[in-house]
Amino acid sequence: VQLQASGGGLVQAGGSLRLSCAASGSTFSSDDMGWYRQAPGKLRELIAAISNGGETDLRDSLKGRFTISRDNAKNTVYLQMNSLKPEDTAVYYCNRLRRVGNYWSPLGSWGQGTQVTVSS
Repeated sequence: VQLQASGGGLVQAGGSLRLSCAASGSTFSSDDMGWYRQAPGKLRELIAAISNGGETDLRDSLKGRFTISRDNAKNTVYLQMNSLKPEDTAVYYCNRLRRVGNYWSPLGSWGQGTQVTVSS
């Protein structure tokens, strides 16, 4: 499965972006998917997950601003980001997920991420 994230760019604080992650292969509808981000000098972190059944989970600090969704017909998962802040500046990646106990773990190789830069 190959993943291609897109939709990043430069935006002013308070603006919005919608990221897309297109997945190749025929297993997408049965895959749990997630969005990660990696800010400069920081570790990559999971920020949003969506199960194959459509259940979503967001990092608490992002609830109310970010939304994850999926379109199985298009093999695509989305991340809608509103009210962006400079601290949201990062490279955003998508990946398949697997459940490990109470946690999500990335499954598979990382594709190229998409850069999001939020100016103040």
